[in-house]
Amino acid sequence: MQKNIVAAPQLAEEGKQKIEWVKRNMPILQQIETDFLEQQYFRGLRVLVCIHLEAKTAYLAQVFASGGAEVAVTGSNPHSTKDDVVAALAAEGLHVYARYGATPEEMRQYMNLALDLKPHILIDDGGDIVELLHTDRKDLLAEVLGACEETTTGVLRAKARAKAGQLEFPVVLINDARCKYLFDNYHGTGQSVWDGVMRTTNLVISGKTVVIIGYGWCGKGCAERAQGLGANVIICEVDPVKAADALMHGLRVMPMSEAAQQGDIFLTVTGNKHVIRKEHFSQMKNGAIICNAGHFKIELDLEALRSMAVEQKEMRHNISGFLMTDGRWLNLLGDGDLVNITCADGHPAEIMDTSFALQA
Repeated sequence: MQKNIVAAPQLAEEGKQKIEWVKRNMPILQQIETDFLEQQYFRGLRVLVCIHLEAKTAYLAQVFASGGAEVAVTGSNPHSTKDDVVAALAAEGLHVYARYGATPEEMRQYMNLALDLKPHILIDDGGDIVELLHTDRKDLLAEVLGACEETTTGVLRAKARAKAGQLEFPVVLINDARCKYLFDNYHGTGQSVWDGVMRTTNLVISGKTVVIIGYGWCGKGCAERAQGLGANVIICEVDPVKAADALMHGLRVMPMSEAAQQGDIFLTVTGNKHVIRKEHFSQMKNGAIICNAGHFKIELDLEALRSMAVEQKEMRHNISGFLMTDGRWLNLLGDGDLVNITCADGHPAEIMDTSFALQA
């Protein structure tokens, strides 16, 4: 088994500092780590962590290692991986396979390398490892005791597989826990999304029309923070009860076919495919900003966007500009990956402390 894939081992000290900082602000996980060190619950077990690989998640991996587990870590998204954190984990002796900007082929390679550990326990984020075990790596199913799934997207995939009678091991749906969605989805996404947007664009939110597609817990948190920043918020939601809830919170509600013409900033938080597509891009105003906070970029029909453009260029770091035939520029943040983790540092440490306590 290959030990590590690390792009920048010289950054290990910087990564260690980041991990130490978040650790100081994650008291619940600190208590769990102390318990794990004493009791060694995971001695003899192998744990695979496939998650957004940054300082907070690195600390979670270290907590499992403190409990006696042999741990392999890989990233769930190529643009959320922090190379300094990868280097720090490798220096600590964990198996790590990740780098920022990895291609889809490399991502799959890294996941397979992590699976070579023959894990007993999986910590998944988006469902890719669970899917891989049910397709290309069925030979490892007998070793798996179970998995935890962190995200809405991964929960939907696990439920679909279970409904079809094709889920071969238990999956704990962390995202369905009240201590997850009431804090992580609502407060964490609400804050970190606008951190990503503002940090990347350096534009004011006040006075802008923000169109949020999806009014679950994540969408609700993002809408509340946008209102607090002075934005005019429009909600697009297919669930009539959630749409009514948005209306009762003072938000405008309309279909995307109407909202596309009005928005300055568009944010998807649905977990579904192509909720912004060709007919919507064609109606957007010049300078519109498009971003996604769902786990996968498939919420945006990026193939259609690229095919419509006569020119594409980098406007600034993490902003891709697309010139339409009529002279309009549309701006995509973070290549359509999660704006809060691609364009910023993800959820606050205190929020993830609660979520990762559930995982541990």
